[in-house]
Amino acid sequence: MPEGLDNDRPRIIAVANQKGGVGKTTTAINLAAALAEIGKKVLLVDLDPQGNASTGLGVALDQRGRTTYDLLLGDAPLDRVIRETAVAGLWLSPATTDLSSADIDFVKNENRSTLLKRALRNNAVTTHGFDFILIDCPPSLSLLTVNAMVAADSVLVPLQSEFFALEGLSQLLLTVREVRASINHDLRIEGVLLTMFDRRNNLSQMVESDARENLGELVFETIVPRNVRVSEAPSHALPVLRYDTASKGSEAYRRLAGELLRRQEPAGAGKEMQT
Repeated sequence: MPEGLDNDRPRIIAVANQKGGVGKTTTAINLAAALAEIGKKVLLVDLDPQGNASTGLGVALDQRGRTTYDLLLGDAPLDRVIRETAVAGLWLSPATTDLSSADIDFVKNENRSTLLKRALRNNAVTTHGFDFILIDCPPSLSLLTVNAMVAADSVLVPLQSEFFALEGLSQLLLTVREVRASINHDLRIEGVLLTMFDRRNNLSQMVESDARENLGELVFETIVPRNVRVSEAPSHALPVLRYDTASKGSEAYRRLAGELLRRQEPAGAGKEMQT
């Protein structure tokens, strides 16, 4: 267990990348489902105004009621916001477009960067017995993403296997360092996950080579392949592990969950952020 982490509270991981279309929400949903599948109790916090994680877990817009926005405002406690999903062991804090005004709504709040930390790191959360809280961040380095990093123990970064992938990563890593230096001194990079990987494509292999050369052990051994079942699953409001349990995408997210758990072990609990 990493230094400074209370054994009684859940491990909080922000899934973040300011670039859209990299498999961020897909990773948040399916990693959460894979952890739940092996008996972990997981809360997925949808912090993206698009609400795709909520839709992908089968919670329609008119069913969302209290949301993550109410949690940030302090208008509703966790008990009134979260709800069970169709996946046993997986709970959701849903999102709506209300979150899109967060930067404006909270700008005058002197505690604006710690609103999510206040909501997720308290005794009320501990009583739920969650093992993990995953935060699906918006595709931007906004106040919402900063809130996620302040609340989190670590950041998991999905990285699409495409040209210029690593260039967009530098700003995210800089933001993590700034948050670590100023507010959340224990924040670290959980790992970088290569997504939408096509082994038949030389570009994918070049991106993997560059990522491992530049980031070393921060890059997960697990690689998520480009897989049609992963792409289809959200339209059925299911994680791919439920939509097609034997697909290559499902297998990849199960491997990722196993690798993540191994990184939590005391002898090799995660990787320190490289500078």
